Amino acid sequence: MAPLGGAPRLVLLFSGKRKSGKDFVTEALQSRLGADVCAILRLSGPLKEQYAQEHGLNFQRLLDASTYKEAYRRDMIRWGEEKRQADPGFFCRKIVEGVSQPVWLVSDTRRVSDIQWFQETYGAMTQTIRVVALEQSRQQRGWVFTPGVDDAESECGLDNFGGFDWVIENHGDEQRLEEQLENLIEFIHSRL
Repeated sequence: MAPLGGAPRLVLLFSGKRKSGKDFVTEALQSRLGADVCAILRLSGPLKEQYAQEHGLNFQRLLDASTYKEAYRRDMIRWGEEKRQADPGFFCRKIVEGVSQPVWLVSDTRRVSDIQWFQETYGAMTQTIRVVALEQSRQQRGWVFTPGVDDAESECGLDNFGGFDWVIENHGDEQRLEEQLENLIEFIHSRL
């Protein structure tokens, strides 16, 4: 299948538990590579936008880490699952529309179907990256186990995926994280 949107040179699919640091890592990479080279794409963006439209909610407030978003999280997850069951590539197609940078960082890959869509669409340009953090580190960042959220597919769908191309450990050791980011940046430069 021909790539949609622009023609990326590299598509990095980031996954990890809530408060593992996926956004932190992708933003750190973008700040080092530059927004002209690297785009951060969020699958949750079009999901939240469509959900807000259909339910008369404030889209901007669903984007932040607020109690507003948390109040709707369970229903938003259920709604998103229904959309994906009807069309597994629905949200993936939406986020790549009009993207022109050569490097794409998909910051919130959560399901095997997301990975499959990108791999089928962009093939060898696709790399999978798992961001991991100890539960203690995640708790220090504000994570609290929430039934119906932390045990749902949106959080657990890739737990047994295995075979990630990269694993980034983000347990709070800044020097170790920096070394891992440098290795990843070196790889990215080799593909440009």
